[in-house]
Amino acid sequence: MNSQPTLLNWITCDGVHIDPSTGKHTLLGVFSSIGSNRFPITYPFMVWFLTVTNVSAGEHKLRISFGETPETVQPLLERPFVSQDLKHRVNLINEVSNLVFPKSSDYAIVVEIDDQVVLKTSMPVLS
Repeated sequence: MNSQPTLLNWITCDGVHIDPSTGKHTLLGVFSSIGSNRFPITYPFMVWFLTVTNVSAGEHKLRISFGETPETVQPLLERPFVSQDLKHRVNLINEVSNLVFPKSSDYAIVVEIDDQVVLKTSMPVLS
């Protein structure tokens, strides 16, 4: 059965805590842009937390591409994940270290699951 993966959320934050007794996720330091008065900057660490559903049972591939413009994005992160069934919601915690921003701009991000684009967004970096 063919299904179109659905992205339920995309959140940028400083970290994610998973409660060992309940499995609940607590997102720490949620933010939507980065500010700096000097460029280039290297952002030391962030988490891209996303939840997907409508992904068939089995193994799948997540790819996140990043670039200065939508036309220049390059794969930044690729990882496998497993879905239990189409109704299952899969939380994916993606740690990104030492991301370089050469200038103030809206940097492009493209998220794909099994080569299907599920999100095109941007990360505003402000001066």
